[in-house]
Amino acid sequence: MHPLQQLEFPTRVAKRAQYEAFEFTVSSDGVIVRNGSHANPAEHEYLVAVEDGVPATCECPADTSYDGACKHRVAVAIRRPLLDAVGAADSSQLVAADGGRVTTPTDEKPSTGPLQDERTTREEEEECSECIGEFPCWECVRTGRKVLPE
Repeated sequence: MHPLQQLEFPTRVAKRAQYEAFEFTVSSDGVIVRNGSHANPAEHEYLVAVEDGVPATCECPADTSYDGACKHRVAVAIRRPLLDAVGAADSSQLVAADGGRVTTPTDEKPSTGPLQDERTTREEEEECSECIGEFPCWECVRTGRKVLPE
């Protein structure tokens, strides 16, 4: 289930989570969300704690004052690469700023012949759980598995 589906929030919060100029920093405690829409963004910076892949709490006043998730939690939930990065912060896995994975030469495995090529073909044919219908996820576009529809 997508993390966004595990949160309750009004439409107003969802819209603000999408259009406000948020800046994100992944930390070992969660995601630090800074609202660049304000005149002094440093005064509008809050830590969103992530539990089991879901933005669980936020330090902002709205998260404790109102029912439902605040705009900072929703903003993190709609950006799946951020949640992946929080999980990777505790491991050696790196995540690129564009949401893709950072690879090193030791991560790349050269093809070993027909068996490797057959396995790659089977993997390419499997349906990606992150793609939505005909619209591919970033990882499928980045790796060339799928192209964006016109």
